[in-house]
Amino acid sequence: MSSSKSQHANPSKSRTPRHRAREFALQGLYQWLMSQEDAGVIDAHIRNAHGFDKADREHFDILLHGTIRDAASLRADIVPFIDRAIDQLSPVEHAVLLIGAFELKHHIEIPYKVVINEAVELTKSFGGIDGHKYVNGVLDKLAAQLRVAEVSAAR
Repeated sequence: MSSSKSQHANPSKSRTPRHRAREFALQGLYQWLMSQEDAGVIDAHIRNAHGFDKADREHFDILLHGTIRDAASLRADIVPFIDRAIDQLSPVEHAVLLIGAFELKHHIEIPYKVVINEAVELTKSFGGIDGHKYVNGVLDKLAAQLRVAEVSAAR
């Protein structure tokens, strides 16, 4: 994540504990994508970050470790909806799409619109200029596949 975005590494006071958990999970996944470092090492590093005490620790654990554990199947879920090879995605978009796919697939108690909105907000904070539009489109299509009844009822 670029240094110009580093101000966002300290979640603002208006963020919910769950949103902060997603921000820290994104940072951990970014580190994992860039270095392939062990999840435990990344986890320990993130837990020492400023503001982590205000994050939903349980959701952070689930997101970071679950997303890394399921990365291959999550990528397989995403691939039909992207317009380039997965390794050509920006690391931020890649990480956000993994988090969004994980939540859509494994956390049906979180409404799909909330999952997509949170992913869009993460991408706006940490990603490139129009990355949030791309993430929105991909996750919207994925939600229609993974949560057919919920998406149909909303439309």
